[in-house]
Amino acid sequence: MLRVLLLILSLVAIAHTELCKPDAQNAFKVRLSIKTALGDNAYAWDANEEYLFKAMVAFAMRRYSSKRTTRISNVLLCNVTDRVSFWFVVTDSSKNVTTVPGSEVEAAIRMNRNRINSAFLLSDKTLQFLKITSTLSPPVEPSTPVWLIVFGVVLCLIVAGIVLLVVGGIRQHKKDGREREKERECKSSVYSIYSCKDSRERAKSQQREKV
Repeated sequence: MLRVLLLILSLVAIAHTELCKPDAQNAFKVRLSIKTALGDNAYAWDANEEYLFKAMVAFAMRRYSSKRTTRISNVLLCNVTDRVSFWFVVTDSSKNVTTVPGSEVEAAIRMNRNRINSAFLLSDKTLQFLKITSTLSPPVEPSTPVWLIVFGVVLCLIVAGIVLLVVGGIRQHKKDGREREKERECKSSVYSIYSCKDSRERAKSQQREKV
């Protein structure tokens, strides 16, 4: 009985080895840049981190499809390097000797990418699934509604226009006042010249009459 059990375990291990290998069908390569992302606060990649990664992938698969009962043991890692890169596959929980289609794994990863990144304190650039395109971050909504911003801009333009009109009117009024003042001065000066001339002529005529 023990020999049969050992044989079964050996066959399962061999099958898993064939399922999880570089460029295998439905396999994905992962590369982590922990030192780049965290600097002096970088943590070591060990068996505990591998367990967490398997758990997050299993969580992603379960969340993506309620029909799947993916367990941590269904996530296989292989070819782990010291620079923290590895390959992984997800086996079918019902058969355990076949892998889940890569399209489903990709969809599950993309759907839960932010949760996976957060678990390792990384981002799409420092936790790379090389065959899976990065997810786009949701657009950041401004705290102030767009319509209020537009209204504020229009209101500022209106106020600026009114101020310019008022200032322009004041300047024009002052300019017109100066011009009218000059005209008055000019008229008064002309009048004084003619009045002086007339007074001289009257004085001369009076002198002639006396003679």
